[in-house]
Amino acid sequence: MTIPHWIEGKPVPSARTATVWNPATGAAAAQVSLASVEETDAAVASAAKAAKSWRTSPLSRRAEILFQFRALLAANRQRLAEAITREHGKTIADALGEVARGLENVEFACGAPALLKGGFSEQASNGVDVYQIRQPLGVVAGITPFNFPAMVPLWMFPNAIMCGNAFILKPSEKDPSASLILAELLQQAGLPDGVFTVLQGDHTAANRLIEHPDVRAISFVGSTPVAKAIYEAGTKLGKRVQALGGAKNHMIVLPDADIAMAADAAVSAAYGSAGERCMAISVLVAVGSAAEPVIAAIKDRIAKIKLGPGNDPQSEMGPLITREHRDRVASYVTNATNEGATVVVQGEQPQDQQGFFLGASLLDNVKPGMKCYNDEIFGPVLSVVRVATYAEAIDLVNNNAYGNGVAIFTRDGGAARQFQFDVDAGMVGINVPIPVPVSYYSFGGWKASLFGDLHMYGPEGIQFYTRAKVVTSRWPDPATSKVDLGFPQNR
Repeated sequence: MTIPHWIEGKPVPSARTATVWNPATGAAAAQVSLASVEETDAAVASAAKAAKSWRTSPLSRRAEILFQFRALLAANRQRLAEAITREHGKTIADALGEVARGLENVEFACGAPALLKGGFSEQASNGVDVYQIRQPLGVVAGITPFNFPAMVPLWMFPNAIMCGNAFILKPSEKDPSASLILAELLQQAGLPDGVFTVLQGDHTAANRLIEHPDVRAISFVGSTPVAKAIYEAGTKLGKRVQALGGAKNHMIVLPDADIAMAADAAVSAAYGSAGERCMAISVLVAVGSAAEPVIAAIKDRIAKIKLGPGNDPQSEMGPLITREHRDRVASYVTNATNEGATVVVQGEQPQDQQGFFLGASLLDNVKPGMKCYNDEIFGPVLSVVRVATYAEAIDLVNNNAYGNGVAIFTRDGGAARQFQFDVDAGMVGINVPIPVPVSYYSFGGWKASLFGDLHMYGPEGIQFYTRAKVVTSRWPDPATSKVDLGFPQNR
């Protein structure tokens, strides 16, 4: 089976393909089409044609289609989750959670006409009115990662389409089927052909989308080096770019914290989805006397994690996305001792599994400068850094290159309030380990976790996919018209 593109409302295959693997078995599951430069150009041309008519569609019609899409997405959530699990490996429960969070963004987009209203100033000058309108960009593209093949596209295209743009999705070639299900549901909802395009592919398609003159904006989620390269390449060509990069999310545990609650949160946030998410907690900062009890509690919980195929209801953690990535993650644990860290729990490949599995690992006595601390591992590895004081914990977080998410666990309201004031990160959790904003706020970090001025989805997503136009109008009596070479006056 070859997974095709979706262009002008129908599946379109390519001659060039790549293998899609089932991470739970290690076997090939399908082939996926890889777009050439010529196929990418054809897809952009189709989207550009559709964008011209779509931007004239009434806001009420756009909202109606998205309402229909939301209903269809909810009705097909199990089908979508099964496709995600089959190609990504995450558990069905995790995949269903991904779809649910994506649904929230569709719901927000349905109400976006309220944010597309402009402003009007009557009588700004004598007989002069001034008003602002927001208009779509045209063709916009999203380049999305493997770890959330439904949710991250749903961060992007509902807002983009609601704003009157045509959207081209270039999903990860590792788990491409979810994108086609989304395309089919949009068509069933009544979206005109060409307004939503799926372009399967690798770097060839991505690079062409970035450089194509008719693609006005690029949304990207992935690693920091790639995010930076896309931001620089796109903005150099005059495009609007939002590029979300990597993360090294810290969770600070103060001595007064509820240790059981903190341990539960750390295990959930570090090992959920096998650690393959940019908001995963990868560093636990244990302050003072919190270290020993929280490490012991986490170790106890790791032993109870059920590792297995994502389609097994008993499984709590599935495999990693590829064999190569699994081996890379394992190397950080193997090398940690050489760097001076202590391996408290070493995750291993289960003997009874053939897929790309790796158990949860816990490292202690980790310090900045070690590879296991500096690098975004993107797997089920939690590092513990011990510090003596709250001030040391803040310095550790703020000196890190990334600034995506951060959390603190404490019973002290004053400490929590000071923390949200002090910390340099875009998303902050107080006794919440993964502080992903709800759909009516916007998602994005600071420092090397974000390239661009606007965060993703929510109100900032509407800003990103539109541009403002200010109109100054006068309807004078022709009898009063005269030549005036002076500077225009408002008073």
